[in-house]
Amino acid sequence: MTGSTLLIKVDRDDRNTEAGVDQQDEDSTSSDAGLPELTVVGVRVELPSQQPIVLLKEAGGERYLPIWIGAVEATAIAFAQQGVVTARPMTHDLLRDLLTALDRPLRTVTISDLRDGVFYAELAFDGGVTVSARPSDAIALAMRTGATIRGELSVLDEAGIAIPDEQEDEVEKFREFLDTITPEDFDKDG
Repeated sequence: MTGSTLLIKVDRDDRNTEAGVDQQDEDSTSSDAGLPELTVVGVRVELPSQQPIVLLKEAGGERYLPIWIGAVEATAIAFAQQGVVTARPMTHDLLRDLLTALDRPLRTVTISDLRDGVFYAELAFDGGVTVSARPSDAIALAMRTGATIRGELSVLDEAGIAIPDEQEDEVEKFREFLDTITPEDFDKDG
């Protein structure tokens, strides 16, 4: 992974923003509490491009945030959502285990920016330490650690798609209908 940073330890006096690690004031991680919480709806494949998308939903709201991701990250998110445990730890499992071993729990993941069609995320730890990350990796890690996922309002305003609950219910009913039918149901002789 080019440009990735692994946070092992940041002393209180260290500050390394060029490597993607930033240490802010002690209270800065609690300031994201005002940002909307997002839940992972799931991973879908966009047709016809076959490009995986992770779909997030604003908790208590009606906006969805689709983020195009890679196939490997889509698999990692889907495995976490389905509770699949592999024989050997995948990369995101390894990161979770490292954070646990180092007693540095991941507090929040924030989908922090959208520039030139590219989403950005930040991992937030105690002590105001934040690490820049790809949203797909951040979401996969959050799902394994139980960290809260949040979204900056500017990102939701720019890329969020509003689907009212009543419209969502109709879509879900249609999906359920599609799940129950077979090609034979459309046989003209039947």
